[in-house]
Amino acid sequence: MGRCEVRVKVKLLEELQGIDLKIDGRQAEKDLLLEKVAGFDREIEEARLALDSLREEMTALRERKEESEQTLIVETDNIARSELRLHDIKTQKEYQAVLKEVSTAKKVKTDLEELLLASIGESEVLQGKIAEGEQNLAALNGNIALRKGEVEKQLKCLEAEIVADQSQRDATTAGLGAPLLNRYGMLREKRQGIAVVEARDGSCLGCNMNIPPQMYNNLYKGLELIVCPHCQRILYIRRQEETAA
Repeated sequence: MGRCEVRVKVKLLEELQGIDLKIDGRQAEKDLLLEKVAGFDREIEEARLALDSLREEMTALRERKEESEQTLIVETDNIARSELRLHDIKTQKEYQAVLKEVSTAKKVKTDLEELLLASIGESEVLQGKIAEGEQNLAALNGNIALRKGEVEKQLKCLEAEIVADQSQRDATTAGLGAPLLNRYGMLREKRQGIAVVEARDGSCLGCNMNIPPQMYNNLYKGLELIVCPHCQRILYIRRQEETAA
């Protein structure tokens, strides 16, 4: 490569790296916004699951209440039948046995009535929690819809900027051959996204190590691509006319 061609290639690589770093930054910002959207979805899902749990608890309570009501009907019927039998009993022993059955059944009935009374109060509390949960979920859905709308606007702008950057990148890479692009890409992967760095005052500004004097002179002449012997990044020198510009 001639001096002019080397300088053009290095300049294109420097521009390409600037574009890639810009794309990296925008992609990172996009990822954060996407994570924010996912967080919104998780927030709604958590609220919905909490509400579903309350509804399931209410269903289970109603089932227990219905079961207790059926048992109460059976026990009440048992008590009535047993009390009727007392009139027909002939022996004291049988009479005492039936009395014991009635007493036990009445105790069960009292316990069931207390349980049903407690379940009414529990049901009222649960119903209040469910109503509150429904209101909170509706409000959360509305709030998150607004927040998500704002984030989606930002995402749309970012995606448009990334598309524009990619178009600029394609135009820049058109002036670079595949071998050089591959080398540049590998360096970016290995060196935290920085493949092309300035050399100044005899040092590589990428790793801050000294460059051999002859290599630095060759870099200044611009007759060939020079890489740092320490970090292997592609080097360039910013000349006075470029600094002034």
